[in-house]
Amino acid sequence: MLTLDFLHISLADQQLYGFAAGRLLLRLPVSTALNGAGELNGSGCTPRGLHQVRAKIGAGLPYGAVLRGRRWTGEVFSPELQAQFPGRDWILTRILWLSGCEPGRNRLGRVDTFRRYIYLHGTPDSEPMGVPLSHGCVRLRNADLLDLFARVPVHCRVLIDEASCPDWAVADC
Repeated sequence: MLTLDFLHISLADQQLYGFAAGRLLLRLPVSTALNGAGELNGSGCTPRGLHQVRAKIGAGLPYGAVLRGRRWTGEVFSPELQAQFPGRDWILTRILWLSGCEPGRNRLGRVDTFRRYIYLHGTPDSEPMGVPLSHGCVRLRNADLLDLFARVPVHCRVLIDEASCPDWAVADC
């Protein structure tokens, strides 16, 4: 399994594309923000621009582990747990916590992706992919996230934009 060195998340395609040495190796469906693209704190939007994976959280936790405040609650997701907490925004299995690389656009001040707690994270398998429904984060199927988590190092570059495949712009972070 090759380590990925660049991720592109297309808001237009609702897809994550994973690259190693400029070669496309992975394509996964995602769900970005229901509110669309935007960088402001409190907007509920998915931030655009160049980011990096700042932290990987949840290694070794069980499939479907429930995370709150970046810590495992001790719970594992189930339909019964979902019925008990129907309004919860489920963050499951693992977290890839993003940090912006562009001061004034997605880093520092009111547009800081890291301080907005924007993640790539797992979601209940019953949630649709390919449709924008999140509160700003990038949701993935739990099985897809486990595969991605194992292949992405800390500091991996992540571009989030509205370009659809194949209009990517690769830049350094």
